[in-house]
Amino acid sequence: MTREDSILLDHGSGGRASHELVRRVFLPQFKNSLLDGLDDSTVFEIGDRKLAFSTDSYTVDPIFFPGGDIGCLAVNGTVNDLSMRGAVPLYLSAGFIIEEGFPIADLKRIVESMKGAAETAGVQIIAGDTKVVNRGGADKIFINTSGVGIIKNNTNISGKNAQVEDLVLISGTIGDHGITVLSKRGGLSFETSIQSDSAPLNKLVAEMMSVSDSIHTMRDPTRGGLATTLNEIALQSNVGIELFEEKIPVRESVVGACELLGIDPLYVANEGKLIAFVSPEDADKVLNCMKSHPYGREAAIIGKVISENQGRVFMKTSIGGTRIIDMLAGEQLPRIC
Repeated sequence: MTREDSILLDHGSGGRASHELVRRVFLPQFKNSLLDGLDDSTVFEIGDRKLAFSTDSYTVDPIFFPGGDIGCLAVNGTVNDLSMRGAVPLYLSAGFIIEEGFPIADLKRIVESMKGAAETAGVQIIAGDTKVVNRGGADKIFINTSGVGIIKNNTNISGKNAQVEDLVLISGTIGDHGITVLSKRGGLSFETSIQSDSAPLNKLVAEMMSVSDSIHTMRDPTRGGLATTLNEIALQSNVGIELFEEKIPVRESVVGACELLGIDPLYVANEGKLIAFVSPEDADKVLNCMKSHPYGREAAIIGKVISENQGRVFMKTSIGGTRIIDMLAGEQLPRIC
């Protein structure tokens, strides 16, 4: 079975296989000017209103984990995808595919979590749908959320807008969510004190935008992690990106877990972090703003945009070398989000 003739788990990784599937199967049929940007949400206008729209589906296993569950993940993920375009999220829809035999008590727990997450983000869930499939026809529960938000003023934040000399900021430690979820899976359990970083980032984004008009690109590094997300931006903006290894915040517990499993934290999913590309004149101002917010206290400047090596990401290592940071090739941690 290969990528050419069958769907593999690799196609859901958010990495190179996912990109190949989108470009080979979906884009030729759905191609249009709004979709072609391939950002986390699409921006369009109705009358004098500029809106952002996004949709995402969640299949995380296990559905409950330290720091969150599939419910809050579904709400926060769509809120964040809208926020990464500079939008103020307003309304969400929620669709559920539930396996026969799923406990009603667990469903209530998930819905209550979604309610809490929506209230924290300041959004409303205003439409929904429920389908039930035969026992064995799904894995417990899958959730889809779609969302719409409004973009104020002349904001134009996109993965294609990173500019040479921009500094790359991240709002905190990487890999927390992916390692937390993985630690709860049977057969792969190990001791760790970390929790998922699942969180709504719209209020952090609003504060960042209030202190600077020079935020060119934002993205939340979910599937495929920091490395894959930066590669996507480098390709969209046709620029090179240089990272500084010693500046990237990673918890020691995440580093230890990754070493044990033979994986790289740069490719592990996050659900409550953002990357921002900011002009050098405003970078310190935005960084200080991020550090003053609960979801940005461990923010750092981790790299810069360069004119060389367009479409590529490189990292200056802590020992003085240079390492190529490629896009995730396949699925190293399935069912993370």
